[in-house]
Amino acid sequence: MMLHVVRAALRFELAGMTSVGLWAARRRHGVPDGATPLSYAKEQAFTLGLFTFAMAVETGVVDLLLLVNDVPSAVRVPVLILDLYSLLFVVFMAAASVTRPHVVTEDELRVRYAAYFDLRVPRDLITSVRVTQSYNENGFITMDGGRLNVAVASRTNVTVELGEPVVAVRPLGRRAEVTSIRFFADDPAAMVAALRSPARTSN
Repeated sequence: MMLHVVRAALRFELAGMTSVGLWAARRRHGVPDGATPLSYAKEQAFTLGLFTFAMAVETGVVDLLLLVNDVPSAVRVPVLILDLYSLLFVVFMAAASVTRPHVVTEDELRVRYAAYFDLRVPRDLITSVRVTQSYNENGFITMDGGRLNVAVASRTNVTVELGEPVVAVRPLGRRAEVTSIRFFADDPAAMVAALRSPARTSN
């Protein structure tokens, strides 16, 4: 189990580093030609910006205090590394959220959350889609009774119902069949419009 968690963490960090490069190049991951990308990052941008600033200040202040108080390097260096890792984690999340939007193509809906969650839903399984506001979701990614919630800042605002279940995989590997998906989009009306547009049908 521990090895599985370590592998997942390394995978997320690699995806986060890649996302920083994509962010700098103003590119997005997994958005093919003709697809409609729909962002969800704006809702949390201010909060993540505050976290990043506060953590950067804290890292500098704590290291300075340890230095002026002659704290041994054996203590100061690990604390500095831990603080820098925490700062990078927030940067990676912000970059991955911007560069990995939800995506609607002719064939599928792709619901994502940064580098931590990615669910592909065939559009021919979608029976309904509507705007539904919820402001008190518990956790980023939760599954309960066949319903999946992918929240941003405790919010969801789009609900998709399915005619058949799809398998959703949480960040650390837990799987569940879901027939109802609630998630957040910066422009929920645009998401609903994209999903209500004609999808490709099989011959």
